[in-house]
Amino acid sequence: MSGFGTDAAQQDIISYVALGDSFTEGMSDPHPDSDSVPNGRYRGWADRVAEHLADHVAEVRYANLAVRGKLIDQIIAEQVPRAVELAPDLITLCAGGNDIIRPGCDPDAAAVAFAGAVEELSRTGARIVVFTGFDTNWQPVMRHMRGRIATYNMHLRAIADRYGCDVVDVWSMRILDDARAWSWDRLHLSPEGHRRMALRVCEVLGVPVEGDWKEPWPTARPRDWREARQEDLYWAREFLVPWIGRRLTGRSSGDNVSPKRPSLETLRLHRD
Repeated sequence: MSGFGTDAAQQDIISYVALGDSFTEGMSDPHPDSDSVPNGRYRGWADRVAEHLADHVAEVRYANLAVRGKLIDQIIAEQVPRAVELAPDLITLCAGGNDIIRPGCDPDAAAVAFAGAVEELSRTGARIVVFTGFDTNWQPVMRHMRGRIATYNMHLRAIADRYGCDVVDVWSMRILDDARAWSWDRLHLSPEGHRRMALRVCEVLGVPVEGDWKEPWPTARPRDWREARQEDLYWAREFLVPWIGRRLTGRSSGDNVSPKRPSLETLRLHRD
């Protein structure tokens, strides 16, 4: 595991803290121990990365502070200080996505807040991995946000350069331009999408894994326009309308939700 730090191969224990929103919490990827979701908890790419790390060291201590729906200021206030307190070897940070998709968001201001978070986290001496935003070109309803996301991405790259962070360039992951990479809500990755994201993060970290995140999808069954239209109507009724309602009333899907792993705990492995 030579890519993960200069002394990774000699480490017996690696500590890892994941920060962010629903993307990092693992929404739409049910955990093997969960009888039902949302009453249970999610797995997600960050859990999977921790499991891959555990293939190469004696013990992985892992905390996941991410909570669905959190805005960047909330992540900074609620998660960053806790991550600094835990002082891990590795930190992943994905923040700002919920801000960027809100009408009227200023990506320049969001980037200033993100830089402050990275500066604070960098004082721990941890290896820090950050993520660009997704390219929404394949999603007609969200395609108009591409310019705002691209602007934010450029800021993130500059911040990563400034503080020596690794970057997972999600924008360029064309393999995700497929509906099978996404859950029914079209906003969160499917289990297979999370699996591929974990492989991509491990590639950036230099952690050897089995599997290729770029593996082509199997040939999809053709859909006629009536079926596609019915799916669009179902999505609008079951997800888009409630999402707009929460925005208008100041509510969040993360209200009253706590982090699934608030402390560094020894990882118990679950394999597909």
